[in-house]
Amino acid sequence: MPRRLPLLATVLALAATCFGAGAASVSVVVSDAGGKPLTDAVVMLEPAAGRLPVAPMAGVQIAQVKRQFAPQVSVVTVGTPVTFPNNDTVRHHVYSFSPVKTFELKLYAGAPNSPVVFDKPGIAVLGCNIHDQMVAWVVVVDTPFFARSAASGRAQIDGVPPGSYQLRVWHSALAEGSPPTSTALSVGSADIEQRAALNTVGRSR
Repeated sequence: MPRRLPLLATVLALAATCFGAGAASVSVVVSDAGGKPLTDAVVMLEPAAGRLPVAPMAGVQIAQVKRQFAPQVSVVTVGTPVTFPNNDTVRHHVYSFSPVKTFELKLYAGAPNSPVVFDKPGIAVLGCNIHDQMVAWVVVVDTPFFARSAASGRAQIDGVPPGSYQLRVWHSALAEGSPPTSTALSVGSADIEQRAALNTVGRSR
């Protein structure tokens, strides 16, 4: 029995390595310039050197409910298929003319036959050709480290390995077409809390 202890210690050490020993949590509190917390801000960490592999996400939906998109802001990894179920009693015509993804789902009820695959990083703005008040955003990321802020303005990314990163932050209330803000960030083994104040021009929420 005692001879098994070194083997057990080796297994536990390997497990700790595989499950992110030494990785940190990065918490970012996002607000407007006046200090008001921003909901649905998107926070991303991109390695300063090279890219990390990402896998497409499964089961992502952007529904139409009460003539609004739900959710209004989505974050997906590159290559993710997104379905657009229409839960309203009226038909919708969903489209995007954004360079990141241009598509049209012409007047339909229920669920379209095929999902829309978001295969390039960037920000796609969605609309409905029938209901002008409907707008949504899809933020397509090519990093596994991302989060969306809660009502408190806080977004937390867990399991970040030590290294140098660019911290990017975006919100729909930035000027139209504005890219995410970018700040250099060094991550060690200790957890980090950052604050990001954005110069918003549209509706802050």
